[in-house]
Amino acid sequence: MLVLLGFILVFHVATAALLFIATIDNAWWKIGSSSMDIWQACYSNGSECNKSIEDYGDCIKAIQATMCLSVIFCCISFVVFVVQLFRLQKGQRFFIAGSLQLLSSLSVMIAASIYTSQEVNFHKNMLEGDYGYSYILAWISFAFTLISGVMYIVLRKRK
Repeated sequence: MLVLLGFILVFHVATAALLFIATIDNAWWKIGSSSMDIWQACYSNGSECNKSIEDYGDCIKAIQATMCLSVIFCCISFVVFVVQLFRLQKGQRFFIAGSLQLLSSLSVMIAASIYTSQEVNFHKNMLEGDYGYSYILAWISFAFTLISGVMYIVLRKRK
């Protein structure tokens, strides 16, 4: 049981790290030395950054909000899991931590889906580019938070 607990904690921390990187780093869209994320667009190795990506409308704000929510839900879920680890009675399930983790998964899925559907509107001057590693990390963290949330709900506290 201790090994399983250690695996779950490491898995959760790794998932939170992926979410932080996907949210903060400037690599949702790459074309050569230029890159764009949900906060700013940088051209020519980051020497010229345009922080006014609010021109892209409400979609980019929705992506920013849901990615921030996913990070918040994931961090709160970790704290709740640790608290429940010491407070739950034997045989009970980690429903609250699992539910928060599933909300985090839903939030990151919504953000990545909006970004995917609005890609043409976001990259009018950078059409030949490709999705960057932050975008890929967002989808990977979606899968990890979903798996983690299901693990928490299925998991029972043992002695």
